[in-house]
Amino acid sequence: MQLIETRLGRHRPGKKWLRQFMKRSAVAMILQVHDDEPHILMIKRAEREGDPWSGHMAFPGGRMDAVDRNGFAVAVRETGEEIGLHLGESDRCIGRLSELNARPHRGALGMAVSPFVFRLEREAALSLNHEVDEVIWVPFTFLMNENNLEEMLWQYRGADIPVPCYNYQGRCIWGLSLMMLGELLDIAGNRRLDRSRWRVRLRR
Repeated sequence: MQLIETRLGRHRPGKKWLRQFMKRSAVAMILQVHDDEPHILMIKRAEREGDPWSGHMAFPGGRMDAVDRNGFAVAVRETGEEIGLHLGESDRCIGRLSELNARPHRGALGMAVSPFVFRLEREAALSLNHEVDEVIWVPFTFLMNENNLEEMLWQYRGADIPVPCYNYQGRCIWGLSLMMLGELLDIAGNRRLDRSRWRVRLRR
């Protein structure tokens, strides 16, 4: 875990040039050691009609509101609202990853998503709201093993597009969440894997 924190401290995340004109959102990527191994907290979003991310594996987070000073405030507020985990001063933010552009459903610019990485060193009782079905801690050893990367068909505009994914205990991790994990794993493993082919697919 200390190695991940050190490398995140040296990381310089990319930011969207037009972010000031875009809708904004942020997520919290929460790391904790379980059984001497780093794990990352993920949520399974509740099935909701009209929600483009309905039922997906994701990180706690959401859209920026008028009360939010910045993306960090969004990640903290949304984590408290969605899973009852109120991140405080002891729950250090150890870095952030590059902003991603969520494909727009209306408008031309889409939404800039800012991922913030936290280190949790305490037991926390979670309380899920109506937006979240469950919380899963995914081990880094599973994610770092590229043999666990599979392929799924993404139905987009009438076409079946093959894209990469993880299947962890029956839950499918793909899309923006997989792209965020990809950057974090590159940093943690001090390597740069060639994900350019599937990154292009996922940005369509």
